[in-house]
Amino acid sequence: VQLQASGGGLVQAGGSLRLSCGASGIVLAIKTVGWYRQAPGKQREMVGTFNVNDGTTYADSVKGRFTVSLDAAKNTLYLQMNSLKPEDTGTYYCHPSDTSYWGQGTQVTVSS
Repeated sequence: VQLQASGGGLVQAGGSLRLSCGASGIVLAIKTVGWYRQAPGKQREMVGTFNVNDGTTYADSVKGRFTVSLDAAKNTLYLQMNSLKPEDTGTYYCHPSDTSYWGQGTQVTVSS
C-alpha cells in the first residue's frame, strides 16, 4: 500500500491550497478516509474524513473552510483548504481508517 500526499507549500494567511492523496494497493472508496495533521510539538489531529455512504466530518477548527472529497475513479482523496490561518500549519497526512497506513505527508506552512 502506498499513499502519496502532495500539494502542500507556503501560503499567506487567507490563502488557499488543495492537497491530494493518491493511493495504490488499497481502494479508498470502500473505507472511511481522512486527512490528519500534526504541528511541531503537538499530537496528530483529525482534520476531516470522507465516507461514500456517511459523507464527511470535520474538526470544529476547519468547518466552513476545508472540504474533503474523493475521486473514486482516480483513487485519490482531496482536501481543499480556504481561508488558511497560521494555526493550520503542519504536516498533513491521509489515512484510511482501520489500517496502519499513513504515507509520508505533505507540509503546509501558513504565514501571518
